Amino acid sequence: MPGGDTMISRRKLLATAAKLGPLASAGLFWPTRSWERLLFGGEAFLVPESVQDLSLTAPKARYWISAASPGVDCLKCHSSHDNLSDQKHHAAEKKSPVRCLLCSRTCTINPGERGMCRARMNVNGELRSLVYGRPITRHIDPIEKKPFYHFLPGTQAYSLATSGCPLRCQFCQNWQISQASPEDYSTPRISPAEIANATVSQSAPVIAFTYNEPTVFTEYLVDIAEAGRKQKRRCC
Repeated sequence: MPGGDTMISRRKLLATAAKLGPLASAGLFWPTRSWERLLFGGEAFLVPESVQDLSLTAPKARYWISAASPGVDCLKCHSSHDNLSDQKHHAAEKKSPVRCLLCSRTCTINPGERGMCRARMNVNGELRSLVYGRPITRHIDPIEKKPFYHFLPGTQAYSLATSGCPLRCQFCQNWQISQASPEDYSTPRISPAEIANATVSQSAPVIAFTYNEPTVFTEYLVDIAEAGRKQKRRCC
């Protein structure tokens, strides 16, 4: 196989993995680029963050409700067998569960837990996005790969994704991304404005949200789209 910074032979890969033993086996579930950096150098390898650390800095998510939300009547969620018909109010716990309204799964998430996508967490009764500002992959792809045929043909798309996905498709080609959890990576925070500016420097007129189900980072997606519009970028 031709030489290069990240081009290695299969023999070298297996020999190095055998020396690392259990660590190598665990690495099979890591992002490909991070695993290559750990084995063969290159960019500095970043130690994954804990969920607790992420939750401390994760911004408040949008599109969710809880018992404390304005206009919410908790009694509507109970059946007639609960014998709550005589109560005018329902006393919710201080740290109550929340319901995510971002996708059709409408996960009910207890404090300290996450939804099916693993990207949204109930932190003390408040839903937070663990992936906002944390893209784990960014690439320049031909627009036809999205796939679009009659949308700016021949142009380049600035493609990005975060970890997490509410789906479990057996045929997923990007499972290392979609089925990863936010704590599997440590990645520098990148603001929506920085993403928009990067598309200009890369001469990419399109920003593509791809590789996983983009709804898991909707807040980040919307803010990127708004920043991209100022730079006359289109989103898909």
